[in-house]
Amino acid sequence: MEKITGIAGTLAIILAVVAGFVPIPGLDTALVLLVLGVIGGITASQDTAVRIFLAVLVLPVVGATLGSVPAVGEYLTAIFNNLAVAAAGIAASLVARRVYDMAMAGIKGLSAG
Repeated sequence: MEKITGIAGTLAIILAVVAGFVPIPGLDTALVLLVLGVIGGITASQDTAVRIFLAVLVLPVVGATLGSVPAVGEYLTAIFNNLAVAAAGIAASLVARRVYDMAMAGIKGLSAG
């Protein structure tokens, strides 16, 4: 499973960079990046959750700031925004796993008493 999630994460990074330079007709890039992020987040460590949540917030801001760089600013903005979408997918997986773990702990607590 870790190989699949690792490949999904790598594909998300590659797609984020390529789609930042070249629009891909007929492909909903944001949806694909989100799905790859969700798959990549399946085995992500809960210890890194805060870093992922921070990346979701910071990447678009950094991309917007780099937008003023002559000649490459718009590409950098697109790349950073694409990476933020993939990170949001990972964050969604981490949140879903955490909610599941909390629900299961609650259920186990009911049956223990």
